[in-house]
Amino acid sequence: MGRGPASGLRAADFVVRDLDTAELQRQAAALYRRVFGYRDSDVGLSPPLLTALLRNGGSVVGAVAADGALLGFAYGMRGGDGTRMYHYSQAAVVAPESQGLGLGRRLKQAQAAVARDTGMRYMRWSYDPLISRNAHFNLDVLGAAGRWYVDDFYLHEHSDRVVVEWDLERSPAPFAPAEPNPPVTRAEWGTWQDFGAHGRLVLPSDPALLEPGRAAELRAAVRAGFHEFLARGLVARSCRQVSGETSVYWFARNPITGGDHDRA
Repeated sequence: MGRGPASGLRAADFVVRDLDTAELQRQAAALYRRVFGYRDSDVGLSPPLLTALLRNGGSVVGAVAADGALLGFAYGMRGGDGTRMYHYSQAAVVAPESQGLGLGRRLKQAQAAVARDTGMRYMRWSYDPLISRNAHFNLDVLGAAGRWYVDDFYLHEHSDRVVVEWDLERSPAPFAPAEPNPPVTRAEWGTWQDFGAHGRLVLPSDPALLEPGRAAELRAAVRAGFHEFLARGLVARSCRQVSGETSVYWFARNPITGGDHDRA
């Protein structure tokens, strides 16, 4: 990830706060389009939506520098599936020049505080299963569990997502893979192996490492692997880089207590 002028940023140089001004919300909308590279006029983030979320139990939090510049933000809303209520984080966005400084964790912690203040014990959000660095952050750093896999989450191709659940009142013990650094090669990308109580799925550490034309094949293999393990009652617990070009997902029993359910 790139480092720019913010590379020497310290906690004292910014505050994490609600984005409760028109200027901060305008910056959030602009940062959203810049980070995700959106060009279509019908894709964006609405400041009125952010205000509505703030006024109705949602989270709209950002890291704001001393000069008023928005370095990153996250927003979410209350959700429910008929079995339990939770806080759903729709997006966490950090400016490229501010990435790698721990802002993502600070933003998620701020969202967790909002969730607790509104009576929620759980948080959920989704991520692209092929982005292993995001998987590692969600599963290994925060301790969430990848409980569901949704094909074409955003109703178009190549938008499969893993939905994670984070128990805000319980910190599961760090997951210890059966083989911390299994011997895997590029030829094993997209393959999975069943160890009974555990499962392993191999993928490139960065999708950009794939040869042209292999992305669709890998996505199909990852989709099949997730569905296989989740159907067996396992959840994604870890995703770790084991070499310069390869990462490994590990699946195990769900660490979250309080009743299981299968809908996302």
